[in-house]
Amino acid sequence: MNSLRLSFSALLSVLFLLLAVPVFAEQPPSSALPSSAVSLGGVLQVLLGLVIVLGTVAAAAWLLKRLAPGQVSAGGAIRLIGGIAVGPKERVVVVEVGETWLVVGVAPGQVTALHNMPRIVNLTETGALAGGDQQFSRWLKDVMRRRNTAADGK
Repeated sequence: MNSLRLSFSALLSVLFLLLAVPVFAEQPPSSALPSSAVSLGGVLQVLLGLVIVLGTVAAAAWLLKRLAPGQVSAGGAIRLIGGIAVGPKERVVVVEVGETWLVVGVAPGQVTALHNMPRIVNLTETGALAGGDQQFSRWLKDVMRRRNTAADGK
């Protein structure tokens, strides 16, 4: 009985092995595929898609920069009138706030109010001072000289 069982299982094993052989056979290549998987139309389609995606990203970055939340304009309440460099990293700037002009010294990490004065009305269209520029120049030189002598005296 054991030998009958053994021969029956051997016969079944051989039968399953013979049925499984065609599964491992290599399929002949089908001629339905093109000879080249890459075509000019496919490459152009990918490039066009890439240009559209990059353009969308650039446009979104530009929009976010222009319409960034938290950067609310002062509505023209503060306006830069002019400025001049007095050192490699230092500037003297005139800022208009309402009806007052502030002369401000700007350095890396520091902003100092030097003087405030009423707004000068005779301003030309280009933004240059008409008539008062020599007076302001003399006043600025005087203030800078006084500040330098005060700093040397300390």
